[in-house]
Amino acid sequence: MSHAANSLLVTSDAGLALIKAFEGLETVAYPDPGNRITGEPWTIGYGHTRGVRRGDTCTEEEATAWLREDLHAAEGAVRHLVDVPLAQGQFDALASFVFNCGAAAFGNSTLLRLLNAGDVVAAAEQFKRWNRGADGVLPGLVRRRAAERDLFISQETG
Repeated sequence: MSHAANSLLVTSDAGLALIKAFEGLETVAYPDPGNRITGEPWTIGYGHTRGVRRGDTCTEEEATAWLREDLHAAEGAVRHLVDVPLAQGQFDALASFVFNCGAAAFGNSTLLRLLNAGDVVAAAEQFKRWNRGADGVLPGLVRRRAAERDLFISQETG
């Protein structure tokens, strides 16, 4: 059962800035580099894919609005799966993690199990384990997980 205090949390400006920094802004739609045949899904803004087509463009403001919308699912997963009260930095770090890795991965993770067991320190150390792509360890994921961990441990729950 999720913790009631977490139901009031949404990603802060600091959390949004972290996600933006690692997702990167693309104002012109681009094809999925992993799908050489169709290029689907097309992506724009900060990783937005819903309804995106070849030739689409956006402003930074539109990209931010889409990111906030796209974050709703990640935030909901954090609220639903975490049973302990979270500080804002912890929520932000977990929302970034879920946005990048997915709710299913988070739901089955040792990070979540340790966090729900009350071992915040051990949970924080789990971020660094999520640094691989199809081609092995990715420097960008190493940096992202380190930034998420740092944000996660930046404050205690209130």
